[in-house]
Amino acid sequence: MAFPHRPDAPELPDFSMLKRLARDQLIYLLEQLPGKKDLFIEADLMSPLDRIANVSILKQHEVDKLYKVENKPALSSSLVNADKLAGRTRKYKVIFSPQKFYACEMVLEEEGIYGDVSCDEWAFSLLPLDVDLLSMELPEFFRDYFLEGDQRWINTVAQALHLLSTLYGPFPNCYGIGRCAKMAYELWRNLEEEEDGETKGRRPEIGHIFLLDRDVDFVTALCSQVVYEGLVDDTFRIKCGKCHGPLLGTSHMAGLVFNEIRNEHFSNVFGFLSQKARNLQAQYDRRRGMDIKQMKNFVSQELKGLKQEHRLLSLHIGACESIMKKKTKQDFQELIKTEHALLEGFNIRESTSYIEEHIDRQVSPIESLRLMCLLSITENGDARCSLDTHYGPEHLLTFSNLRRAGLLTEQAPGDTLTAVESKVSKLVTDKAAGKITDAFSSLAKRSNFRAISKKLNLIPRVDGEYDLKVPRDMAYVFSGAYVPLSCRIIEQVLERRSWQGLDEVVRLLNCSDFAFTDMTKEDKASSESLRLILVVFLGGCTFSEISALRFLGREKGYRFIFLTTAVTNSARLMEAMSEVKA
Repeated sequence: MAFPHRPDAPELPDFSMLKRLARDQLIYLLEQLPGKKDLFIEADLMSPLDRIANVSILKQHEVDKLYKVENKPALSSSLVNADKLAGRTRKYKVIFSPQKFYACEMVLEEEGIYGDVSCDEWAFSLLPLDVDLLSMELPEFFRDYFLEGDQRWINTVAQALHLLSTLYGPFPNCYGIGRCAKMAYELWRNLEEEEDGETKGRRPEIGHIFLLDRDVDFVTALCSQVVYEGLVDDTFRIKCGKCHGPLLGTSHMAGLVFNEIRNEHFSNVFGFLSQKARNLQAQYDRRRGMDIKQMKNFVSQELKGLKQEHRLLSLHIGACESIMKKKTKQDFQELIKTEHALLEGFNIRESTSYIEEHIDRQVSPIESLRLMCLLSITENGDARCSLDTHYGPEHLLTFSNLRRAGLLTEQAPGDTLTAVESKVSKLVTDKAAGKITDAFSSLAKRSNFRAISKKLNLIPRVDGEYDLKVPRDMAYVFSGAYVPLSCRIIEQVLERRSWQGLDEVVRLLNCSDFAFTDMTKEDKASSESLRLILVVFLGGCTFSEISALRFLGREKGYRFIFLTTAVTNSARLMEAMSEVKA
């Protein structure tokens, strides 16, 4: 489903300017050290850097050798000190990206090399991964803010929003929900006021901006993804717009074939690819009746394109086969059935038994944690799940993290010890069992998922089968079982142009103090810009949410642009919380 946009759909802004800005700034920093130089790059920066300035660009600016730095300890200090010992004199520059923190300088001082190096900042915080997707490539944001309460990245978000409004004009309508969203918004507004006049008088290109905290909707991020791009991400991992799977290698997730299937429910993809392969074969077969002139034209004009399409088709057919194999092994149907039952609030006993069995089989601790969190949030904290020996004392910290972040929520007061604690108690020492019991009894905040779901009609009532080939609403991204909460909130607020009439929903989300609207006069905003909406996900967004909002945009005549701290999925959320390293 490439979601062909309506003829009246607004044009998207050109985000290639962001790449050019980042590249120019990096080149400027490199040229401050004239002559040949070696570049040491932290592993996490390799992929983003490659999309901004590839090796040949770096070579043009006299970068001689490139080194990938895998381990985190201060490498610069060991290099500098080694050079000192060997009597070598070189110039050193440390470039921090996206911003330099005071703590960085402290480390250099402790290592005794602060005076030997010059420090700079590469304010590269927005990487266009697609025509409608910008990523800050800050996967650590989720844990840092939602678990540790570390607010250092909020300034980075504010700076990024300020850059966007400088380049693409002011945003006339702002909405947001969540504590982090409100802080980022206020900090950004302060920056705008400090530099008053930069966007004054500019015509807005983007009419609406919506900021949303990941913890407003954990449920969507915890669900298994079934749209093609989401499933590829769940199975192989997509990083920085490239797939890191055995089949797709590191080829860019681009190309016409991919654009046509990325938002499709997986059940439609194989049929689509088969049809595409037949059409391709028919185009190849046309050669048979050609004379020399026609053949010459065919070879010079069409053959290259057909071969490229054939290669991409083979890749995606291979990916589908690999996904099918993995999912059959996992008994994916049974898993999805359990998730749907949890979302709908049916057959909770059977679902709990399924999760207990999942834990007992020790299939995947990360997957078991995900299912426990989903049960806990959808059942408002009443998780009656058992834990086996591999959830022994070494998982204590992980459970504490999940609780603090609100992924495992509290039970109704007066509930007796669940099977969780009693089973764990038998497995570990009294002292550790006591700790687990404390952890469970002091669970952080209650979830009101069931009530929110009713209020916002998240579970569609369907007569007969839900037609996944012709979706009727955003629920198609979860096989018709559930409309993503985050996307429904965005839809409702945009319809109302405010939070009016959503007070009860906001209260149930525990966000009464953190839902805001800021409307400015719309006289400068064109009707086209008012149909462009920038959605900012703080703490990560999933490909399922992106597909759902692309669908909504097509239905309503909007275009959505996504800005996220990073693309995420259920496994990444769990890994961010886990203290047990795989």
